Amino acid sequence: MTSRDTIMALSSGAPPSGVAVIRLSGPQAREALSFMAGEVPPPRTLALRSIGAGTRLDQGLVAFFPRPASFTGEDCVELHVHGSPAGVKAILRQLSEFGLRLAQPGEFTRRAFENGKLDLVSVEGLGDLLSAETESQRQQALARYDGRFTAMIDNWRDELLDLRAELEARLDFSDEGDVEESLPGAFQDQLAGLVNSLTTALLSLSSGRIVREGIRVAIAGAPNAGKSSLINALSQSDVAIVSPEAGTTRDVREVPLDIAGQLYLLLDLAGLRDADSLAEAEGVRRARRAIADADIVLWLVAPDVESTEPEPFASNVIVVHTKSDLAHPVGATSVSSVTGEGIGELIALLQQRGSTLTGAEPSVISHERDRQALTEALDAVVSAGKRIEQWELAAEDLRLASASLERLIGRLDPERVLDRLFSSFCIGK
Repeated sequence: MTSRDTIMALSSGAPPSGVAVIRLSGPQAREALSFMAGEVPPPRTLALRSIGAGTRLDQGLVAFFPRPASFTGEDCVELHVHGSPAGVKAILRQLSEFGLRLAQPGEFTRRAFENGKLDLVSVEGLGDLLSAETESQRQQALARYDGRFTAMIDNWRDELLDLRAELEARLDFSDEGDVEESLPGAFQDQLAGLVNSLTTALLSLSSGRIVREGIRVAIAGAPNAGKSSLINALSQSDVAIVSPEAGTTRDVREVPLDIAGQLYLLLDLAGLRDADSLAEAEGVRRARRAIADADIVLWLVAPDVESTEPEPFASNVIVVHTKSDLAHPVGATSVSSVTGEGIGELIALLQQRGSTLTGAEPSVISHERDRQALTEALDAVVSAGKRIEQWELAAEDLRLASASLERLIGRLDPERVLDRLFSSFCIGK
């Protein structure tokens, strides 16, 4: 695979569809457009053309995006044609005969990265945007793709360069006798400010990951407390098996739920009791682990089932009295999966609790790579502060901090991330 090739791909959904978008990128893109549609329109202008070399295959809109002002930084072409399976195949066949090849997954985005149109953080944002299912995920991914996190990283890099320059200058001119032995107070203040900024960024990682991955809500309680019925009532679908037989749920089932644009993952768990079989015992073990890892726990108590208190009774636990059509405790959070009573109020309570976990605005810091790089940078800056009188060692610490941030945006050692990242993209992206 080489960027000297001109690549092509269907960038829209699989046909049949109303419209199919075929994307080209590379040095032969303009010539391929001329070959397929005749006169090339002015840059970034849609024009109606007959599509097909010699034989008319379709009629559609075409656009040409000359380098470097294109998504990939290369000459790019888009063909907007009818979404006919046969028509799309015929167009791709003619383009292949002209010398173009089918793109690999994520190859258009990879070329954008290699040509400096995107950094690695923005590429991850684009990947998140393509897979976003909720409004919060869309906002978070778009902010990352648009460069909000990159701007934060660039500010940290600039501060590190200033600090390193101060130390390097002292190292270079220390023998001339005109350099003060102690660093100015402004240097110490800037170093402390950088530590605070990186620490704050790392603290926002938890809320950022929750937006990206979802708020995990464990539905827990004794067997037959109404866990599966509540899952079905909240999701308004029959996704969980409801049975009067105790212990039918053995594994952890995740059910996605969109509440006010935020993803919640409802976890249907085995009932907690002394198990009668090895399979049920494993289900109980997994349930307890899911409860420990959950962001919110709904602990269900039913009037017709012997119940126990949550273990441990933590701040993230909400006690919910189920089967309120049988009994309605005064002053308690009560629901009935049969009549729907209290379901709306419970959803509102989940939204209220969830908002305290995500914050007012989704954090753009949400990936494991972010945590690793920012932790390494913070540790290095803290180390520099501890060795501030040893200029050479402190300067090396700051260099390591800079390198961690450079790796995060892909300016150092990008290959170890690229193949894994781009393989998750669709062919036309």
